[in-house]
Amino acid sequence: MKNGLGLKGKVPLVFGGGGGLGGAISRSLALEGATVVVADIDVAAAQATCDSILEAGGAAKSIAWDLADLDGIDRRLETVRAEAGEVDILVNNTGGPPPTAAAGQDAELWRKHFDSMVMSVIAITDRVLPGMRQRKWGRVITSTSSGVVAPIPNLGISNALRLALVGWSKTLAGEVGRDGVTANIVLPGRIATQRIQFLDSQRAKRENRSVEDVAAASVASIPVGRYGRPEEYGDMVAFLASTRASFITGSVIRVDGGMIASV
Repeated sequence: MKNGLGLKGKVPLVFGGGGGLGGAISRSLALEGATVVVADIDVAAAQATCDSILEAGGAAKSIAWDLADLDGIDRRLETVRAEAGEVDILVNNTGGPPPTAAAGQDAELWRKHFDSMVMSVIAITDRVLPGMRQRKWGRVITSTSSGVVAPIPNLGISNALRLALVGWSKTLAGEVGRDGVTANIVLPGRIATQRIQFLDSQRAKRENRSVEDVAAASVASIPVGRYGRPEEYGDMVAFLASTRASFITGSVIRVDGGMIASV
């Protein structure tokens, strides 16, 4: 009989760990016995996630990490190695850009979010991959958005940049699979987090509707009839990180309650 997900003693590094999705991912991994490094630009939020894990009997450490600071990657990874060990599981979970149209955006805005959402993910992954390949075990899990499958109106920058990560992850999976490393994309549908509340409120303002009306219309489009719970998303990431998911790589996994209409 199998015992859990085989994550006891593994070290995941979870970005955006102080937020709704990142916090849920961190807690799901900790429940499986992993020692989670919770990284976030908001160190207080990261520590709050750590505190919730520690109170539940898990192991976690927090670290302040601004993904836009590409020059600080090596220094922060050294801190992670000193305090927790080598990274076995990398969860690339970046913040989202503000709602924008695809056309007419300043080039500097594109560059700013490319660095924090795409270049940072690639650069950090490149730093931890050699150790994973040497140990013949590793997981690279990148959280994106349902906009990579069905572009979301007024999220032009997000749709474009997150889709770049899908192509990168698929290519990476083909390069590292024989070394025991998997690379997968996970994309959320409407998960009940502050980010979704913000997007609902922005849409309500644009369309001169109430937030309750916008949320009700969103729920009506989801076959299971509700927004997802953050822990449901976290549990999927924990499974993909597990020893039991070793034959799943190069995939895009939807956690959307059936919302996305495309096959």
